Amino acid sequence: MATPSALLNVMIDAARKAARGLARDFGEVTELQVSKKGAADFVTNADLKAEQTIFEILEKARPGYGFLGEERGLIEGTDKTHTWIVDPLDGTTNFMHAIPHFAVNIALQREGEVVAGVTYNPITHDLFWAEKGKGAFLGAEKRLRVAARRSLDEAVLATGVPFLGKPGHAQFLKELHQISQKVAGVRRFGAASLDLAWVAAGRFDGYWERNLGAWDVSAGVLMVTEAGGKVSTIEEDGNPAEGASILAANQDLHPLVLEKLRLA
Repeated sequence: MATPSALLNVMIDAARKAARGLARDFGEVTELQVSKKGAADFVTNADLKAEQTIFEILEKARPGYGFLGEERGLIEGTDKTHTWIVDPLDGTTNFMHAIPHFAVNIALQREGEVVAGVTYNPITHDLFWAEKGKGAFLGAEKRLRVAARRSLDEAVLATGVPFLGKPGHAQFLKELHQISQKVAGVRRFGAASLDLAWVAAGRFDGYWERNLGAWDVSAGVLMVTEAGGKVSTIEEDGNPAEGASILAANQDLHPLVLEKLRLA
């Protein structure tokens, strides 16, 4: 049995409460799918409600901490050493199309370093969490370890395809060309936080993507690291938790994938 700290329990509580609202709203989205108007405004409201729920719970539990949210941006706290990093609904497009693959994502940064992270899928109830130096877990029972595969031809990798309004289409196609002919499969599931959690859990052997936000990846970077994996930027230097570019894999596959990406 893994026992989260008091701090982690606050984060888990906030994720679960936001998830309850999202799960209810997701039920309505499935009905909206048949209307011509679509679900965009409804989903935006669901996103904002979830972030407000998280903000209120975290602010009450740890007053003064900073807050960086995808929706409201950065709110400076009186405590300059701690910042919550929150994506209330990662996988918005999946949510909007009634695809049950999305997550609530909460990380805590202390003096510039991510020390705790939670990723929760409101539909499957998969709860991934990690604390620096204490490991990564799925629920209370299962400790996470990255997969042990050592060769690219056995590996299944996840990625994200740049969508409407995002830069980097040409670069992505070059990278996909380099990777896809060397691996057993490439998957695009549409939620960066879950891609990273699944690398930590050994479901994916690796994951790469560009042009993300810190709220997409901060929790997952910690999870993969605590599960024994390696996370870096694709370029020579940089902080993967900032999201500009990221590659996560086990220690054996990471350099092999990195070599292919840098050929692109």
